[in-house]
Amino acid sequence: MDRQIHVLNIEPNGYSAEAKAILESFAIVDEKRLSKDELLSEIHKYDVLITRLGYYIDQTIIQNGSRLKAIATATTGLDHIDTTVAESLGIKVISLRGETEFLEGITSTAEHTFALILALCRKIPFAFNSVCAGKWDRDTFKGTQLKGKTLGIMGFGRLGRMVADYGICFRMKVLVYDSQVNISSTNVCQVSFDELLGMSDIVTLHLPLNDGTKGLIGRKEIFSMKKGAFLINTSRGKLIDEIALLEALESEHLGGAAVDVVSNELMPDSKLSEQPHVRYAQKHSNLIITPHIGGATWESMKDTEVFIAKKIKNFAMEKAMMKT
Repeated sequence: MDRQIHVLNIEPNGYSAEAKAILESFAIVDEKRLSKDELLSEIHKYDVLITRLGYYIDQTIIQNGSRLKAIATATTGLDHIDTTVAESLGIKVISLRGETEFLEGITSTAEHTFALILALCRKIPFAFNSVCAGKWDRDTFKGTQLKGKTLGIMGFGRLGRMVADYGICFRMKVLVYDSQVNISSTNVCQVSFDELLGMSDIVTLHLPLNDGTKGLIGRKEIFSMKKGAFLINTSRGKLIDEIALLEALESEHLGGAAVDVVSNELMPDSKLSEQPHVRYAQKHSNLIITPHIGGATWESMKDTEVFIAKKIKNFAMEKAMMKT
């Protein structure tokens, strides 16, 4: 019987060489970008599966992994893995969730949040496209100054706190809604859910996706926001009713929106242009969409991949998986 540990990395593009070296110190590592059918036929060979956000690791994949002992993902969100099935089969899900001390040093998503705020308020992508089209049309791209505006942050965990600090640096008034914490800070004001929506010039979401937050920002909530306000989402697409968002943008109730996430991120590229929000963005200058790149910096991905590789190695040692 083969007692060597076998690891499958199904999203190896740009994977940290240091993290790979850690894995190779105790395991045979295969790096393969597979279709779902290919993954279903090969998963039984592996003890550990490494993924990012490009796959949904569903019940069929997990159940086919007869040898599988762990699924690893360098993310805090786990909605791309059927964790209920994995746990029922005794398969460990190794992630960044709960790694508070380590994550304090990972700032990329908070930085991208503010990049989206600035890009939307200053109309940067649209101004750039205009210049590339041979125009120098300064007046068309008059933007919105952040100083004196109210930034409403939903969720005051690690990312919410970072974004609040950035807002303060831009001389903004910062409001926070978070039902799980009591905030004692002279720099931010804790308000109710409805107050935040009604008072903020910019609302940014920093909440996990779960049964309580799915669809949290629906039509009622969007149309209770200040007329002309901006909505930012770098958390998960399913927090927002995307059809209601488009309605609010089209009617100019909202001044704009910038999202790094959408509800169906696993659609094939060939179907992307058929999505209503993408079709809208192609023709309008009040919606910015980026392809879930909030955490995608060289530094953050290297650091998180190394951290997860070490967790996988520790797990293997604890479970006596490693050949002695």
